[in-house]
Amino acid sequence: MACKTTFAMTLTAPRVLQPRDIPLPDIADDRALLRIEACGICGTDCEQFETGMRVPMPHIPGHEPLGVIEDIGDGAAKRWGVDVGDRVAVETLLSCHMCKRCLVGEYHLCANRQVYSTIPLADEHGLWGAYANHMVLDARTILHKMDPSIPAQVAVMYNPLGAGFRWAVEIPNTKYGDSILIMGPGQRGLAAVIAAKSVGAKTIIVTGLTADHAKLELAKSYGATHVIDIENENIRDRIKDITGGEGVDTVLDVTPGATGPIEDAINVARVGGTIVLAGVKAFRPVAKFVSDKVVFKELRILGAFGVTSSGYRKAIDLIHSGAVALEKMHTHDFAVADAELAIRTLGREIPGDESIHSCLIPEH
Repeated sequence: MACKTTFAMTLTAPRVLQPRDIPLPDIADDRALLRIEACGICGTDCEQFETGMRVPMPHIPGHEPLGVIEDIGDGAAKRWGVDVGDRVAVETLLSCHMCKRCLVGEYHLCANRQVYSTIPLADEHGLWGAYANHMVLDARTILHKMDPSIPAQVAVMYNPLGAGFRWAVEIPNTKYGDSILIMGPGQRGLAAVIAAKSVGAKTIIVTGLTADHAKLELAKSYGATHVIDIENENIRDRIKDITGGEGVDTVLDVTPGATGPIEDAINVARVGGTIVLAGVKAFRPVAKFVSDKVVFKELRILGAFGVTSSGYRKAIDLIHSGAVALEKMHTHDFAVADAELAIRTLGREIPGDESIHSCLIPEH
């Protein structure tokens, strides 16, 4: 192998990313080396940068890798059905495939799971994240082949789009003619709009802040029938007007941090409706949670953790079809060395610049 080290950005403390050259290991029979083409950046990256997410440091962040197989063991090639030169999307979760949850098909809830981007640098080779030019693919990895002709900035959207399909369609069983309220117009909220539209949802409502105007307009271009600026409009009154007082079939909350949307979700869901909670709140309690409303409306409240293969496959099929102008969502490319700038831009720390979907593009 011509290159003996690879470049990576390591998180050494909260809000501290440092460059490092890391030796490339020999690749075992059941593993592969991925040459990274792009790594998507999302709200989880912002949280990880800010807090470290209780993960031992240093480690290499980056949980949305798209890349090309550069080296692979014979056993891995046979098991995954891929070879050197193939482009692949990488599922984030590493599950044991042996525990009770794995054996009943809920591998994303594996009792022994690890997650790419949260494994310490001191663990074996250390190349467990995609803020790098290369990463090692463990034997437990689930891969999906992707068309190499699609621009990397679009192909790497398999991750947020997969979340959109799982959270907005699969978990609540959204179907033709349904109504859905999507709280939060970030990339996963927009992906949820695309997913709901693809299965024929009749009423798609998206909420956001005044600062989210461009994102709300983009949501309309992807199929949202209504958008609500919650800083200037009363969400409950608007939902009553839109649904004729009935409420929505499904509410999907993808907002980070704020707990107020959960209170709103309970109030605007229809009787017998479903609420899907996907936005993490840093373990903050919901101050105005009234359980009797859940009881008397007979609401289903469901958590949504991660993405599974069915969601990824739907996302990749959509990307391959070219049916949706996904490139409109992409706003920024950054070098791997500029990972901090990418995160701060997404987190609205850079005055006058706003990111919707962005990715790191390694230099090879």
